[in-house]
Amino acid sequence: MKLEEFSAGKWRQRYRYKSFEPALIGHAWRWDDPQINTLLEDATRALGELNAFSLIVPDIDLFIQMHVVKEAQTSSRIEGTQTGIDEALMPEEHISSEKRDDWREVRNYIDAVNMAVAELATLPLSNRLLKQTHAILMRGVRGEHKQPGDFRASQNWIGGSSLIDAVFIPPHPDGVNDLMSDLEKFWHDDAIFVPHLVRIAISHYQFETIHPFLDGNGRIGRLMIPLYLVNHGLLAKPSLYLSDFFERNRESYYDALMRVRASSDLVHWVRFFLKGVAETAAKGRDVFRKILSLRTEVEHEILKLGKRTPNARAALNSLYKSPVVSAGDLETALKISTPTANALIRDLADLGILVEVTGQKRWRTYSFERYLNLFVG
Repeated sequence: MKLEEFSAGKWRQRYRYKSFEPALIGHAWRWDDPQINTLLEDATRALGELNAFSLIVPDIDLFIQMHVVKEAQTSSRIEGTQTGIDEALMPEEHISSEKRDDWREVRNYIDAVNMAVAELATLPLSNRLLKQTHAILMRGVRGEHKQPGDFRASQNWIGGSSLIDAVFIPPHPDGVNDLMSDLEKFWHDDAIFVPHLVRIAISHYQFETIHPFLDGNGRIGRLMIPLYLVNHGLLAKPSLYLSDFFERNRESYYDALMRVRASSDLVHWVRFFLKGVAETAAKGRDVFRKILSLRTEVEHEILKLGKRTPNARAALNSLYKSPVVSAGDLETALKISTPTANALIRDLADLGILVEVTGQKRWRTYSFERYLNLFVG
């Protein structure tokens, strides 16, 4: 089927409302629009450059965790949480009581991403994996009673306060399993010759239109993108997250999705998605370059510590994973004594590598700000 000839679906009358029943997508796709070819080339090149850093940067897993934290904070912010990236890195006891619900949602997202990526080693991207990920996402937070880990058995809606004034009403729950089965087959059908970036663009639209869970669909739908790319070998590590692009272009993002549902304009959506991949991959590539530059700088700086340099180097490796720490955190992570941890904190603070952020005399917390700032904004 041509993208230009796509018919998105039909509205079906239910009791007192109409639900949108999307067309199946598990078939071959082609297009006439030449701009898609150019955008696909740009996105593929940028993604390849980003992936190259995943292959050549030493100890890449040290830095991937901060990409996960950034994604968790940004994707959750789209849904209305107010946790800053620095707060996401702090222990719960350092978070004010009024912010803890938001903090838990972000931490759940981090746990969900890490679990899902680890599972890809033995389990392909599948509805089963999405359900497992959703169960972790909803654990102990708002939405924990809305069928965590299962596709919905009741009608949901997007926007408005009820089905009566909803902006969009996804398909009836009776059809969700069949629609998600079609989507899962589309991810892995080798008889369908469609470039992966176009395939995941269509898949993201379809997932958000099906809205298979009662809550958490936006976060799972965005997470599905890097999971797909890792599963199919386009990325060696989960280093591409589109939540930042979608948030900065929030109105255009939602408009592009609704434009498909309202007028079957899938071409416009695919263009928007490919632009997002190219821009986000290029930005991620630049962050890796800055990380390598910063790493060289601080490695040179800690040489001034003489015989204490090995401990400082070990501390840096811990900071690359989580750049907000206390002396106690380093004591645990490096298995060193309390006096040694306190001395190490002082050394790194004297070098300007760590900055105290609490303003307290006890239970102080420190930030590796030069590194953290690479992921802010």
